[in-house]
Amino acid sequence: MDQTELAYCGLYCGLCASRRRIPQQARTLRETLQKEGYHMGYYDIPGLDKVFAEFWEGLNRLAESPCPGCQAGGGNPGCEIRACAIERGVSACPFCPDYPCGRLDALQGYPTLLADGQRMQLVGLEAWIAEQEARAAAGFAYTDVRLPPPP
Repeated sequence: MDQTELAYCGLYCGLCASRRRIPQQARTLRETLQKEGYHMGYYDIPGLDKVFAEFWEGLNRLAESPCPGCQAGGGNPGCEIRACAIERGVSACPFCPDYPCGRLDALQGYPTLLADGQRMQLVGLEAWIAEQEARAAAGFAYTDVRLPPPP
């Protein structure tokens, strides 16, 4: 079982926009720009030509280098949840005896997080990953239900 799709917080990386939609949309934008000949430079908007090379490099990175997941070295390097899970020796927060805790408050925008963690505890990691893969195959992504940050 491949656990690299499991984030320490209990999210499933295969449902994250940085793994799914952002690379796809970046490739689509890149393809459109190339078809129009803009990959050589974009001059239609005054001033954009000065930053286009950096934009193009960033677009290529988004298209070709999706986040590898926090268990494989991606994600926020300063993530307190990751540090805590590593310190406690758990592969994900739902396996911690203190789950759920206040550290997860940083992820309030993910309304499925706690229910998914409880489901992970109930069915076990292998079955839970299979369920998440089915959600991904059906087209679900966290961005579909993500809540805006509180005011």
